[in-house]
Amino acid sequence: MYEYQVALLPAYGYRCIQVDLRGFGKSDRPWHGYNYDRLADDLLAVIKTLQLCHVRLIGFSMGGAIVTRYMSRHRGWGVDQLILIGAATPRFTPTSDFPYGTPVAEVDQLIKQAYTDRPQLVTSFGEILFANPVSQSLRDWLRDQGFAASVHSMACTLYSLRDSDLRSDLPCIHVPTWILHGKLDRVYPFPLAIQTQQGIAGSRLIPFERSGHGIFYEALPEFNSTLLSILSPSSIQHN
Repeated sequence: MYEYQVALLPAYGYRCIQVDLRGFGKSDRPWHGYNYDRLADDLLAVIKTLQLCHVRLIGFSMGGAIVTRYMSRHRGWGVDQLILIGAATPRFTPTSDFPYGTPVAEVDQLIKQAYTDRPQLVTSFGEILFANPVSQSLRDWLRDQGFAASVHSMACTLYSLRDSDLRSDLPCIHVPTWILHGKLDRVYPFPLAIQTQQGIAGSRLIPFERSGHGIFYEALPEFNSTLLSILSPSSIQHN
């Protein structure tokens, strides 16, 4: 999904490593292991196997939730900087003491649809991904990426989105953290970004006023410029 970032960042000296979650993309499709703990463990395995250090860890959407759990569960092993983009944090569904997010009944309907009409589920997600017009070719390309996941994997990660609570993970993050979020996001509404920023000491929230969930496409020049600024060594030193 980061095609227009990995085509840019190496020119500025950054090595880009993209990770397909288990069950998605080119990764294996095991039957188990779709909770945030195990997905964070998978990320640790990649970082340790490749012997990575001074990592700038970027998580988009549900990936934002997974990297947040990684920072808590594995104490941010190897990570110097965290960037959350349209992140599914700190919760995806509301509770009695957290009035933000998507109602549980709506998520249950998505899980049912995953097992009965996944093409429509993926297509409907694509329809709310952007707040501004994008080409149909781009929508089709992103839809095809969704089809690359297994049905079971998609449903299981929806269970994780529905049930996981990352509020206690946020105070465990002690690296410079940036939160990039579209003000018009219909997948993870902007109030979730405010709650996330309030939970991570010293974090910075950068709103994209006219963007929805897919900010790194529909706000491409602004997003890439912001990302390069955040990644600069001076940005970490001055945090």
